[in-house]
This record gives sequence, structure tokens and C-alpha cells, in this order.
Amino acid sequence: MIEPVYQAATRAGYDAVAAEYTELARVELARKPFDRAMLTAFAGLTEGPVAEIGCGPGMVSAFLHGLGLDVFGVDLSPAMIEIARREHPGLRFEVGTMTALDLPDGALGGIVAWYSIIHIPPAELPAVFAELHRVLRPGGHLQLAFQVGEGTLHLAEALGKQVGLDFHRGEPDRIGELLTAAGFEVRAVLERARDPGERTPQAYLLARKVDHEAIATD
Repeated sequence: MIEPVYQAATRAGYDAVAAEYTELARVELARKPFDRAMLTAFAGLTEGPVAEIGCGPGMVSAFLHGLGLDVFGVDLSPAMIEIARREHPGLRFEVGTMTALDLPDGALGGIVAWYSIIHIPPAELPAVFAELHRVLRPGGHLQLAFQVGEGTLHLAEALGKQVGLDFHRGEPDRIGELLTAAGFEVRAVLERARDPGERTPQAYLLARKVDHEAIATD
């Protein structure tokens, strides 16, 4: 299968800035109470193995592990995975893509995609959500975080390195509609104002894979 151009550009961009990005990511969760609150709520609702898709250097995976979850990370960037393995040797990290996960159907109790769907072109989101739906077991939860708005921000330079990264904004209502069409039930949406240094408001969306068998027995 030929790799989409956007995936190759995303991988190359994050490979280029992996070390610099990791230094910034070390303090991100400590400064963001809404992030911690949504991840903690997700952890309280989720059982079974959890995959963080687009894990970067693994800070969110480590936070979820600290909350008692059986979690592993997947990222498109080999450089990010190398750092994640070094920073968090007790956890598992793998190179992979959310467009074609190397997992059987219904393998996961939960998925976290923390600012990773932002690199997926909007036209490709239905296929990505279908893939996330495939690997979740019925009743499993999906936690998303993304930047609110319309259009795409393109960066040719980031953290002092030349890159070619696209950041696609999303509206929570539209993301919710796509998730519903893919077989999810939206359970919670939180939108907050932008913090200093952020370009846009931020959104957190929690969804659950519809369990048709449970519905049939109610």
C-alpha cells in the first residue's frame, strides 16, 4: 500500500523535532488541569487494554499508567517511539498509524487520541474513526483532544527545524457527527478558551462504542 503524502510529511516533521518536542511535553500536563481532568475521567470509565494513538514521547501514556490503566502507545514517528521507550522503559511503545492499526477487532477497552487527529485531513476522518471503532470492544471508550476551528494551519518551521506539518482544526459538533456515523455515542464534550501560547480554543470529546447487544437486552 502506498503511504499517503500527509502521513510521510507528519512522520518526517515529528522525527525532525522529536528531541525539542519532548522537552516541551515534559511540563504540559502539569500546566493543564482540564487535560488531567478529562484523562482522569476516561481512566475511571475504562477497563482493559488502552492504546494511546499518536503517543509522541509517551507522557500521556505514563499519566494514564499512573492512574492504573494497562496502556501502550503507538506513534507514526520512529524518533518519538525511541524517546518514549527510553523515557518510560516500563511501558510498551510501537511504531504504527491510526489509519491501519496492527490490532484484531475488539482488542481494546479504550483509545486515547490526544491531539493526533489534528494531522488527519478532514476527508479522511470517517475512515480513521471506522478503524478506531473496529479495534474497540463494544462499550469501549474513545477520548479525543483537538484544536477548535476551521481550516488548516501549515508550519514550514517548528522548534527551530524545517518541517511540513499540517494542523487541521475541528468543530466539536462536526467531530461528534462523524463519530456517531461511525457507530459511537458521544458522552461528553468540553471546550475551553485558549491558554497563553495557544492559537485556538481546545476541545475534549469522550465517546463510547455502541454496544448493540446490551441495548437489545435492556
